[in-house]
Amino acid sequence: MTAVKAEVRVHRRIAEIGRDAWDACAAPFGDPFVSYDFLNALEESGCAVERTGWAPHHLSVEDDDGRVAAVMPLYLKSHSQGEYVFDHSWADAYERAGGRYYPKLQCSAPFSPVTGPRLIVRPDIDIDDGRSALLGGALTLCERLNASSLHVTFPKADEWEWMGERGLLRRQDQQYHWFNNGYATFDDFLAALSSNRRKTIRRERRDAQAGLEIVSLTGDQLTEDHWDAFFGFYMDTGGRKWGRPYLNRAFYSLLGERMADKVLLILARRPGGPWIAGALNLIGADCLYGRHWGCSEDVPFLHFELCYYQAIEHGIRLGLPRVEAGAQGQHKIARGYLPSPVYSAHWIADPALRDPVARYLEREREAVSAEIEALTEDYSPFRQTP
Repeated sequence: MTAVKAEVRVHRRIAEIGRDAWDACAAPFGDPFVSYDFLNALEESGCAVERTGWAPHHLSVEDDDGRVAAVMPLYLKSHSQGEYVFDHSWADAYERAGGRYYPKLQCSAPFSPVTGPRLIVRPDIDIDDGRSALLGGALTLCERLNASSLHVTFPKADEWEWMGERGLLRRQDQQYHWFNNGYATFDDFLAALSSNRRKTIRRERRDAQAGLEIVSLTGDQLTEDHWDAFFGFYMDTGGRKWGRPYLNRAFYSLLGERMADKVLLILARRPGGPWIAGALNLIGADCLYGRHWGCSEDVPFLHFELCYYQAIEHGIRLGLPRVEAGAQGQHKIARGYLPSPVYSAHWIADPALRDPVARYLEREREAVSAEIEALTEDYSPFRQTP
């Protein structure tokens, strides 16, 4: 294994590291959300920048030959929006007690509640050395910037365990994921369900598709007209859910320009008419990630069709073992998406806040694990739980 240097560099733009150097570390994971093009598009479009409360402070470590050996997507945050791991109550309690919670450091793929690598080490580098250098650099940066805390959200399970062994507080939550247990077709998946669930899903798909044209687009099939339509859906959904959507129109153009082969955009319309609904997915090496959805017309079950059933069909077609359909939503269980653990790790400088949070997280982990077990046992739609 190649050795790493002790020096950690801080970069205010990912472009300072460069695509080749960043992706030499990130590309082997096949995760679109930590790719250079995705993170750079967020910066170039003005979505993840200091003005929006996401000031890039990415870390890099070099090897003995001066090549980038490990990287960490890191942001100095002035709020807790767009993270999907909620620490608002921590901030409120600390500030009511006279502390200052912001700024804080956030290691994540902005606005994306998807599990992936966070301490990203080049394959030929000793993974412990690379991770240790990055984590040590982030904690040093916390001290230098007088940040209250470091938060690593949606890391892979092995990273979560590794950080816990090094003193970070471990938090567990749940999402709903679909797993391909050897299905070659959508009907194979249906055959694994109880009779009632099979009938319900077939009826929902029939009602959703009635009188509609559903089109799946990727690569050079995507046009700016498609992005115009989808952005309208995204703005409507975001405005109703959280008031101010995080992404802008420029981001989607950059996504289509630079990552079209990783995009699966599913749109629906009445024949000859305008698009009335859409769902955006990103394609990873081992997962189809459902991200955004919206519509301009309410059609019964169309949300389930575009976001869940079409995703399963395409996941099977692409040979992917997993589909992640985003955060929240127990209704996904009945559609074959089972509760699955997701993780975050937290370092809090002040013991007056760290100690009560640690006690809370211990109880929370137990409760989440028990809920996952109960939901799977009591509500699984499968004849035999995979």
